[in-house]
Amino acid sequence: MKQIDLNSLFSKKTVDFNDNEVFDIAVIGAGVVGCGIFKEFCENGAKTVLVEKANDILEGASKGNSAILHTGFDAPPNSLELDCIKKGYEEYLKIKKKLDLPFLNTKALVVAWSDEQEEKLEAILNKGLNNGVKELEIISNKELALKEPNLSKNAKAAIVVHGESLIDPWSTPLAYVKLGLQAGGKLAFSHEVKDGHFNGEYWEIKTSQKTIKAKTVINAAGLYGDIVDSIKGSKDFKIIPRKGQFIIFDKTAYNLINSIILPVPTKITKGVVITKTAFGNILVGPTAEDQESRTDSVTKKEMLKTLQDKAYDLLPALKGHNITATFAGLRPASDESHYRVMINDEKNWITVGGIRSTGLTSSLGLAKHVYELNDKKYTKPKKAKEPIEIQNITEFQTRDYETSDYGKIICHCECVTQREIQNALKSEIGAGTVGGLKRRTRVTMGRCQGFNCQASVAQICEESKS
Repeated sequence: MKQIDLNSLFSKKTVDFNDNEVFDIAVIGAGVVGCGIFKEFCENGAKTVLVEKANDILEGASKGNSAILHTGFDAPPNSLELDCIKKGYEEYLKIKKKLDLPFLNTKALVVAWSDEQEEKLEAILNKGLNNGVKELEIISNKELALKEPNLSKNAKAAIVVHGESLIDPWSTPLAYVKLGLQAGGKLAFSHEVKDGHFNGEYWEIKTSQKTIKAKTVINAAGLYGDIVDSIKGSKDFKIIPRKGQFIIFDKTAYNLINSIILPVPTKITKGVVITKTAFGNILVGPTAEDQESRTDSVTKKEMLKTLQDKAYDLLPALKGHNITATFAGLRPASDESHYRVMINDEKNWITVGGIRSTGLTSSLGLAKHVYELNDKKYTKPKKAKEPIEIQNITEFQTRDYETSDYGKIICHCECVTQREIQNALKSEIGAGTVGGLKRRTRVTMGRCQGFNCQASVAQICEESKS
């Protein structure tokens, strides 16, 4: 069967503003953090543009993560990260209620697998309590076996973290962008930032397509944050890309665990997690591999084998289930472990860098922090707000194929309907890449990885252009 290049079916998105327009805010980077910041400034009345070098949101680090909504129990005490995690969690609960976004409170178990790790549980518990996360408790191996009967019998004890939950990591930032657009924001996709000049009044940001003018620049460029930061005349931090490889097990494995299984963390990483996903699979990962490349997200056979063996050790019943997919994400770790949020008042420039694995949870908290940091007041928009619709692609809320008039099933592995694909292509922020289409619908992400539905997807993409 001939491989179809689905990306060739997507045209570059166009902008709907002119060259002379001067924005209050230009947010560089449409990862989850940039999307959250875009929403916050738009809803507070700032004339805001979201500038992204790719043709869609979440094409960088944000596209690959474990999709856990964190409580902050293990975050650095008294840190900006902890504060933003807690505020972000609260804000997500408000938005998910308003927009009916997915939220599955599975709880998490920090499992000790050795005597040495068990001795650390008390300190982890106390750290969590001091961080303001009160719903924590240590349970014995017998209690653990009742909660998770399929875990290896080598487990010694665990901390139950009651607030840890699963969400959809892709629909959530899409909702943020839609809310920003509704409040008057503008989008500039396929605009790679090349350079910039501050004339004392506003920035002229030179992109691969045009010059964008804005009074204040917010750098949320993720893996390229330090490079973009140098435009202001100094580079205050260095990004060290950290690869995280993942394995996804087939849906048949979904009920093997009830909770998010966390390891006792180290100084470098939270460690390998075994968790359900919102999409009905089990996910194992990530690894933590520092590298020079900002683009190399290739999986490595030997590392995946290590992950697989680790998963079998901890959850032996996984041996009877197939691996559906593997992938790798790159985290924008920096030369220091804390969030790198800095303001340069003289240049009207705010840097939001070094946001690693907690970015999905902290994004809305970070957005509020950055808005307060900017300390400028804007006239709030008076537009009548229409309901925002977000297409559910998770397994614990109603899917489109369970409703009427969906057309037909296109992707049988993931039960993706014709209507879902058409909606994802034609909405006000339609998919601009094949990856974007996958993240909006899950099409081609199942057992066959698109082997059976690729041609049908290509046809729908072609028809949507006419």
